Amino acid sequence: MLANPLSLSLHSLGQQMQLGQLKRRAVITLLGGAVAAWPLAAKAQQPSASPLIGFLHSQTADAFPELLREFRQGLKDSGYVEGTNLSIEYRWALNQTDRLQSLIADLTNRRIAVLAAMDTPSALAAKEVIGPTAVVFITGIDPVAAGLVASLARPGGNLTGVNFLSGELTEKRLGVMRELIPGAARFAVLLNAVDVANSETTMRDVEGAARALGVQIRFVKVSTSRDIDAAFASLARERPDALLIGSGPYFYARRVHLALLAAKYGIPTMYTQRPYVEAGGLLSYGASVSGAWRQVGLYVGRILKGAKPADLPVVQPSKFELILNADTARILDITVPPSLLSLADEVIE
Repeated sequence: MLANPLSLSLHSLGQQMQLGQLKRRAVITLLGGAVAAWPLAAKAQQPSASPLIGFLHSQTADAFPELLREFRQGLKDSGYVEGTNLSIEYRWALNQTDRLQSLIADLTNRRIAVLAAMDTPSALAAKEVIGPTAVVFITGIDPVAAGLVASLARPGGNLTGVNFLSGELTEKRLGVMRELIPGAARFAVLLNAVDVANSETTMRDVEGAARALGVQIRFVKVSTSRDIDAAFASLARERPDALLIGSGPYFYARRVHLALLAAKYGIPTMYTQRPYVEAGGLLSYGASVSGAWRQVGLYVGRILKGAKPADLPVVQPSKFELILNADTARILDITVPPSLLSLADEVIE
């Protein structure tokens, strides 16, 4: 048990999934549980060289220490240990996405062998300027529609990676909130104004889900912590039935801040991934972020050993977890119906 800022406890849930050897006719691998042990490449002979790879993220390092460990574990599982037989150049854009292309140019000038683009803004920037360098990405938008790959099973170029399918889960998230709060009809959605790709995808998916469920939606865009504070204060006056937090690394990096504000103003809030609930959020529905970061490390290792990105299928989730924080529900004076408790993969007490 670990205490979070709202004195909430934590319990990890994991599920292992195996991936067989990838042949010429590649298949799409499935994302496992909360700390998924992603498919391990065969541990062949230790590489004799000490290659250099690049790491790129749109946010700041201090918000992602646990996920960085997962990334390094994926590298280790494929035979590479930073500082022993691998060097890593890290670049963090500090939420200034207009810097990403220049950061990529700097990395390529250093002759990196592979670039790990760890979020959607980084992946899209890499697509524009990376040249022939191999890229392994994480994204929550459709990588085919975004032009990152030709297809999921056969990416076809020098990019491959992990796709969270965040948008496809929107209707499910709205439905869960309506079950938790019977009669809920007015929803607000918090979006990152800077992360245009994630926000546009979320808006499109939410609007479609809202029409199907017959609920009203109000979108609120923010770009700074001060904007987030003001948005919650405004929502507290308007009193929507529930709030959904958009996808993307910007909100993930501020998950404690979001959970504290939701509790302060008494706003029932749905999140996209488990770590939000571990930080004090009410509930989440989504796939494993830690497993995704480990998978990127594994794919980077495979490419260093000679695999081509074009032949490595984009990994997608097959398992999605509904995580509920019972302590936060009590703070918000919400009685969780038994039907929803039975659906939850884990209830944090």
